[in-house]
Amino acid sequence: MENALKRAAEVKLVAFDVDGVLTDGGLYIGDNGVEYKAFYSRDGHGMRMLLDSGVQIGVITGRRSQLVADRMVSLGVEHVYQGCREKGPGFESLLRDTGLKRGQVAFVGDDVMDLPAMSRAGLAIAVADAHPLVIERAHWKTQSPGGRGAVREVCELVMQAKGSLERVLGAYLDS
Repeated sequence: MENALKRAAEVKLVAFDVDGVLTDGGLYIGDNGVEYKAFYSRDGHGMRMLLDSGVQIGVITGRRSQLVADRMVSLGVEHVYQGCREKGPGFESLLRDTGLKRGQVAFVGDDVMDLPAMSRAGLAIAVADAHPLVIERAHWKTQSPGGRGAVREVCELVMQAKGSLERVLGAYLDS
């Protein structure tokens, strides 16, 4: 945990995979071919708090979905990379576009296709129900599974490491 906190203190942007991290990994497709995803509201609020604390957020996902684009707009996430079947080049694009260094970016994944991005990140995080190889190569693992609180844990870890968690949560306690 100490190593993860040290790495998290350097983070200026957290990048998330979508399926299996921001969602539970289930793909819901209606008879009309329309895809549906379930996002956990507490994860979304954690993302808003992280943004409000001054840390940027991005997503790098292999699939393309208007639903994901719309959800990220609603949360204020500016760095959205869809259709990145290979996460390593997607991560490199994120670095180029933001001007950040590897050590300033965390990546949260759940499956083997996330490993190239995780290996480039200053802080590699696996959700609790990630593939064993992903957990083995992560600097930190959440207690909650993807789509059910893992993202909130990551957001709070980064805020804790940067010293902003008490201030952010205190705004709710003082009202």
